This record gives sequence, C-alpha cells and structure tokens, in this order.
Amino acid sequence: MPMLLVVAAALVDLDGRVLVQRRPAGTSMAGLWEFPGGKVEPGETPEAALIRELGEELGIDVEAACLAPAVFASEPLDGRHLLLLLYACRKWKGVVEARHATELKWVRPVELHRLEMPPADKPLIGLLEALV
Repeated sequence: MPMLLVVAAALVDLDGRVLVQRRPAGTSMAGLWEFPGGKVEPGETPEAALIRELGEELGIDVEAACLAPAVFASEPLDGRHLLLLLYACRKWKGVVEARHATELKWVRPVELHRLEMPPADKPLIGLLEALV
C-alpha cells in the first residue's frame, strides 16, 4: 500500500488556543475542520513541506526551529496509508489569513472534540490537550 506523508501544524496562540481551518467545498472531506498543512512533496523534508504549506495556506512565515514534533496518526485512506505528522508551533511571522480554507477558528484544545474533523485528526486531540 503506497504511503501518503502529510504534515500539519497546531499553531498555538498566547492564550493557549489552537488554529483550525475548514476545508473548502469541492475538496475531499469538504466542510470538516483540520489543522493547517498538507502533503510532503518528493525531495522535501517534513519541516520544509510544513513551512511551505503554512505560507501558502495562511500567509505566515515559520522557521524550522519553531516547529516542535508533537504527535502522529497512521491509518488507511483511499487505497493508501496516511502518515500524519503534527507539529506544535508557538512562533511565526505575519498575520494568519484564510487563503485556501473557507474559515479559520481559534479554539481551546478541549473544544476540538466538538468539531467535525477528518478521522486521522481525531486521535491527535487528546495528546494535543496534554501538550498545550
């Protein structure tokens, strides 16, 4: 089964809230809330991919030193095996804006349980609560 490597960020603000974004219509799992990020392209490190994705999706600049590996999820997805690496990030440059998502929301980690999220994101919530 081919591997799909995906990276995402739990951006944490000064109040301990985490940023999630709503997937746009016309995409897989449209309308669900997710952590910002995306696929790792061939030749990219996970950190480089996440820095690129955060720039594209949110318009922010992040340095690799500010990405702390947090948790991961592993599960089958559409004939592939998804490996999702979640990094915690508390420092970035710029103002977060929704460039690809329908909506952005800052929530406390405990509030993530009430959001409709992709199956791979759900197991990350409890571990994220312990980290933030």
